[in-house]
Amino acid sequence: MTEIRDKIDKMIEKDDVVLFMKGTPDFPQCGFSANVVGILNHFGLSYQSYNVLEDLELREGIKSYSDWPTIPQIYIKKEFIGGFDILKDMLENGEIEDLLNQKDIKFKIKN
Repeated sequence: MTEIRDKIDKMIEKDDVVLFMKGTPDFPQCGFSANVVGILNHFGLSYQSYNVLEDLELREGIKSYSDWPTIPQIYIKKEFIGGFDILKDMLENGEIEDLLNQKDIKFKIKN
């Protein structure tokens, strides 16, 4: 398990915004992943995504790593934010903008 933890550490350290999802941003394989991609794209964020359907060890490892049972999972500047429900709540109450500003992540809301 330490091997997958090290691999995930490297993945989330490499980019400011990291999404572990089912499928790809161009072809999400579940509605929750599609909705997270929609939110990230709405803010014009640059992010790295990893398709957990291509790697069973990663799929199970990320759940253990974050102690969060579901996918998608979003990390911003190495901090675990949550899944779709958390991101949706943050969108609805304006917390996403605050978080992005605190983390010094550039964004531009797209209409």
